[in-house]
Amino acid sequence: MSITEKDKKYIWHPFTQMKEAVQIPIVKGSGVWLFAEDEKKYIDAVSSWWVNIHGHSHPYIAEKVYQQFLELEHVLFSGFTTPVATELAERLILKMPWQQKVFFSDNGSTAVEVAVKMAIQYFKNKKEERNTIVVFKNAYHGDTFGAMSLSQKNIFNEAFSDFVFDVKTISAPEYGCETHSINELKNIIENEKVIALLYEPMIQGAGGMRIQNPLALNNVLELAKSKNILLIADEVMTGFYRTGRMFASEYTTVKPDLMALSKALTGGVMPLGLTTCTDTIYNEFLGSTIEKTFYHGHSFTGNPLACAAACASLELLEKQKTKEQIVSICERQQEAAHLFSVYNKVKKSRSLGTILALELDAEQGYFSNIREEMYSFFLQKGIVLRPLGNVLYFMPPYCINTNEMNLVYEAIHEFLKAYQPKE
Repeated sequence: MSITEKDKKYIWHPFTQMKEAVQIPIVKGSGVWLFAEDEKKYIDAVSSWWVNIHGHSHPYIAEKVYQQFLELEHVLFSGFTTPVATELAERLILKMPWQQKVFFSDNGSTAVEVAVKMAIQYFKNKKEERNTIVVFKNAYHGDTFGAMSLSQKNIFNEAFSDFVFDVKTISAPEYGCETHSINELKNIIENEKVIALLYEPMIQGAGGMRIQNPLALNNVLELAKSKNILLIADEVMTGFYRTGRMFASEYTTVKPDLMALSKALTGGVMPLGLTTCTDTIYNEFLGSTIEKTFYHGHSFTGNPLACAAACASLELLEKQKTKEQIVSICERQQEAAHLFSVYNKVKKSRSLGTILALELDAEQGYFSNIREEMYSFFLQKGIVLRPLGNVLYFMPPYCINTNEMNLVYEAIHEFLKAYQPKE
C-alpha cells in the first residue's frame, strides 16, 4: 500500500471530514519547504499551524535534542527535576520579569487549562467566593473540555454544549469597537464575582486574525486589575515574536498574572506547554495543609527532549540574524497589507508583526464558500495557506527569504486579480 492508502485505512485526521478527504504525504522538510512523496514541494506559509519559526529540520535544534537524548530522554517530574527544565524556566522568566514561576504541560490547550485551574483554586485557597470567568467573543483557547468552555460557541464544540461550563463574554477591544469591550466588562463586574479574564493579547488567531487596539486592551486589563480579577494571557499563538515582540503582553503596561505558552515554544519541533504565574499566585498554594496543593500533572511533564528543543529555539531567537529577519518580515507584511488593500475583493487588510491577514468580501465564518477555493488554488501553486473561512492569512517561519515571500505575495495577487467581485 502507498502512504496515502495506509493513511486512509488507519488514520483519523484533525478538523477533517474524512469521508472523501485525501492527505498529501510529506516525506521531508527543509527551511520553509515541505517535500511531498510525488516530489512536489510546498512553501509552509502558515508555519504548520503556527508552530514552526526557524524552519523545518533545523540542524541546531536537531543536534541539541540528539545530545539530550544521549543524556536523558525522560524522567517523572514529581519528586525529580532536570538541568534542561530548570535552564528553560530560568531563560523564560528572565524574558518576562512580570512572571516568576513556570508549570510544565503538553500543549496549548493544557497550558490554558492549567492557568484557569490555578486561578480558580487561588481564590478557593484564599477562601474568597468567586463564580465566573470572562473571555473575549470569537475566542479560541483549544479543544479539551475546559478550553472548549472558554472558547466561542460554534460548530466545533456544539456537540458538547451540554457538558461544558458557562463563562461570560465581552467584545475584544478591536479598532472601532474599543468602548464596547470595557462597557461590557463593567456590566459583568457589577453583577458577577469574576475569577479571571482570559484573553488572547493583541490578536485573536483562530477567531479570524482580529487585531486589537493596545490602548483599549490596556484599559480593559486595568479595569479588571482594579477589581482584583486575575489576568490570564493566552500567548500560545502570539508568543516568541509572532506579533513583532517577544510576547504580545509587552504591548500593554498592565501585565498578566498568568500566561499560557506553547506552539513556537520548541521552534515547532516537539509538543510542550508552559503556564507561568506570579509569586502572588504561587504563594497562595503553599501551606501545611494538603488541600492547598495544586493537583495537576501529565506523564510527559517537563520532558527533557522538548525542553532541549525549547532552549535551542530561544538561543536561535537571540541571534542577531534572526532578529534582523523578524524585523524584515514585519516590515514586508505591513507593506503587503497596504498593497493588498486596493483590491475590491479585500474587505479588510491588516498586519501585526509577522502576521498578514486579508478578510475577503465573501461569506463569513470558518466554512465560508471561498475557503476551499483559496486552499486548493494555493496548493496548486505549491503554497500551504490554510484560510480561516474568508480570512486569508500568511504567517511564515522566520527563516523565509525575500524570494520565498515574493512567491507567496505573487500568488495572492494572482488569486485576487482572478476573483474580483462582479459589479
